[in-house]
Amino acid sequence: MKSSVRMGQVFGVPLRIHWTVPLLVVLFGYGLGSQTLPVWIPDQSNATYTVAGLAGALLLLGSLLAHEAAHALTARRKGIEVKSITLWALGGLTEMGRPRAAGAAFLVAVSGPLASLIVGAAALGAGIALSGWAVGAAVLVWLGWVNFVLGVFNLLPAAPLDGGRVVQALMWWRTGDRDRADRAAARSGQVLGIVLIAAGWILVLRGAPSGLWLTVIGFFVVIVAGAERQRAKLAPALRGVRASEAMATPVETCPDWLTVQRCVDDVALPARHATLPLIDFEGRPSGLLHLPQLARIPAAQRETSRVRDVATPLSQCTTCAPDDLLEDVVEKLRPGSGMRILVTDGQRLVGIITSRDITRIVQRHALRGTESR
Repeated sequence: MKSSVRMGQVFGVPLRIHWTVPLLVVLFGYGLGSQTLPVWIPDQSNATYTVAGLAGALLLLGSLLAHEAAHALTARRKGIEVKSITLWALGGLTEMGRPRAAGAAFLVAVSGPLASLIVGAAALGAGIALSGWAVGAAVLVWLGWVNFVLGVFNLLPAAPLDGGRVVQALMWWRTGDRDRADRAAARSGQVLGIVLIAAGWILVLRGAPSGLWLTVIGFFVVIVAGAERQRAKLAPALRGVRASEAMATPVETCPDWLTVQRCVDDVALPARHATLPLIDFEGRPSGLLHLPQLARIPAAQRETSRVRDVATPLSQCTTCAPDDLLEDVVEKLRPGSGMRILVTDGQRLVGIITSRDITRIVQRHALRGTESR
């Protein structure tokens, strides 16, 4: 996830913190310290409420990490590559490869909500045991209930929630058709997202600001579920296809040391494509330039700015080798990042794959399907 900073490791898995995490801590800390605790345990000092609210928000952040760590540990035990864990304002995200069996997919999906329910039960038990310390007990009881809500919410049967992954795995196991299971889970996710958005707006209109949070979650679910549905439609056409069979060659490139103005004059205007790979002095790929980005550069800066300063650096581009399976490569794409893949052989650029190339493969697959009927 972009705009996140690496903050160490969890069980050997890189941990990243998104810039929205402090916002999450502030919002939950403020809500707990200024609204919940004064109602549950009145007549405490403002300092007590503030410290307790902050402690509760940090404990909640730790429980979100436990949820994602459970996904990561289960995935690794099933031989699935786990790339990173990222915490952000809407919870957490564990970036990993796709399970190769329905059983593994089921265990990975259910492990997160199960961890949240276990943490919730432990927090409630600890809160009851600390009944003599009212503030601490109230924070732990709150933490327990929040984790129960988190666990149950994540079990809703719609992707990208864990419950959608569970249903997806069960349908895959029962029918043997992974593509069908993926499409069904993604459709249910889109429906759930729309319901959450509607419910959130109703709450807002009734004077409940918390409805905005529900609306944001709904938009996120709709966007991710839509991307997953699109990928599920692509999967049958891409299966077994190598990147070398899809990439466009020869590749139009742009030297990364050119100024923006010279790039506009010498490269952008005569270019046949809207996206150009950048190459450095040694001919190695260094990034990806989307030509409409150049139009946003003020005229006064075009003679001094280099195209590498406005392009997407190679570290943030999706790359693959010619022999990589296209289905696996597409899985690396982030929702909303666009269908642009650089194909490299070592340090040499050999091709580029865009949405037009993917569309051509899908059309050919459809034609073959028509012929078989």
